[in-house]
Amino acid sequence: MKKDHDSFFSSVYQVVELIPYGRVTSYGAIGNYLGMKSSARMVGWAMHAAHAHLHVPAHRVVNSQGLLTGKHHFSTPTEMAERLEKEGVKIKDGIKIMNFNTVFWDPAKELL
Repeated sequence: MKKDHDSFFSSVYQVVELIPYGRVTSYGAIGNYLGMKSSARMVGWAMHAAHAHLHVPAHRVVNSQGLLTGKHHFSTPTEMAERLEKEGVKIKDGIKIMNFNTVFWDPAKELL
């Protein structure tokens, strides 16, 4: 089971590494792309463990509503929003992406 877990996490990280600068995607979109439509929570677990993989831009993964639900896994409560804002993503009240539909990157469409 651990091997399957590690393989899934590695697949998630490979997709996250492809998210372009200034764009975001959701846990569910990654799960859907990987053929596991109901695996948003598992993608979230992978993102929680991503701190050990510094090359993974975990700040670019949000929930399906554009909320920075993973922000508490960063060094500070504002780090996720700060990283996104440095990339030009507008954040409202430190928690929600403005213009979410514009900056949303869907791997199922983008990685055909």
